[in-house]
Amino acid sequence: MQKKDYNISIACDHAGFELKQAVKQYLSNNFTTVLDFGVQSADCSVDYPDFAKIVCQNVLQKKSDFGILVCGTGIGMSIVANKFRGVRCALCSDTYSAKMTRQHNDSNVLALGAKVVGVGLAIEIVECFLFSQFSNQKRHIDRIAKMENDN
Repeated sequence: MQKKDYNISIACDHAGFELKQAVKQYLSNNFTTVLDFGVQSADCSVDYPDFAKIVCQNVLQKKSDFGILVCGTGIGMSIVANKFRGVRCALCSDTYSAKMTRQHNDSNVLALGAKVVGVGLAIEIVECFLFSQFSNQKRHIDRIAKMENDN
């Protein structure tokens, strides 16, 4: 893959620490800036909503192009992330979903489950997510507008 000029925010809870470190290393080798918002150790239990919030705010404030969140299953992080208006977080455990969520949903945050995917697959998912582009097709633009609507 060719190096991309993205700024990426990443965070995890204690269960996602090891996978976050591996993904961070990949990102550091392939992207301009990686902002790591923690945790810095798997030694103590933390509340994942606190870390998801920081990444989502960074993405919404345009300080980062994308966010990556890692917890045990990815479910908790994705639920929290999708509470932020303007964040479209996808929990992905395969490359096809990562590609499709970028192409069809213009997702800006990726959630990964450290107890669900291994390091090799996680990096492939991250690559698919970051190297896929939004289609800009009207039907997808219209669907995103409906997602963002408060009806």
